[in-house]
Amino acid sequence: MLKRLYDRTLALADHPRAIWALALVAFVESSVFPIPPDVLMIPMILARPNRAWAIAGVALIASVLGGMLGYAIGAFAYEGIGQPILAAMGKAEAMAAFNQKFNDFGFWAVLAAGVTPFPYKVITIMSGWAGMPIVTFVATSILARALRFFVLAGLLRAFGEPVRAFIESRLNLVFTVFVVLLVGGFFLVKYL
Repeated sequence: MLKRLYDRTLALADHPRAIWALALVAFVESSVFPIPPDVLMIPMILARPNRAWAIAGVALIASVLGGMLGYAIGAFAYEGIGQPILAAMGKAEAMAAFNQKFNDFGFWAVLAAGVTPFPYKVITIMSGWAGMPIVTFVATSILARALRFFVLAGLLRAFGEPVRAFIESRLNLVFTVFVVLLVGGFFLVKYL
């Protein structure tokens, strides 16, 4: 079953409209959606390594724009939209204490969330809610997301075929590790 899903994803990744799907996923992932854009980026780059930089660029732009939406949710609609999203993740009670700490380390929080599997949307909403300067937020988001997406694109472009062979020969293991990282990220958000 996983092999069929993998083959279908690779085929879809080569579709002419795949880049638009990636842009949409990268945009909404930065503010409300739980699935990271890497899920589409990886097969897209494996299917067309010569477009790795363009794919990373689209993910970067869409992700930063989506991050700005998350920031706006936190700044202007925290009570009605942002708070329920963060409450669903189990973070509603620690908001006041987090606000002060966040402003002290906001740059590093945005950088870490933008590069790691930690849900970036939590930080985008918190940045707006905590009143982080928008210039700092956008500049840090560009740096963090560029690091994440362009390093991934560079690695896949350089080592695409061995990576593809590894994924195809160990698909169950790769899928399991991906799910563990995804669930682990949500666990960290909920309990830390």
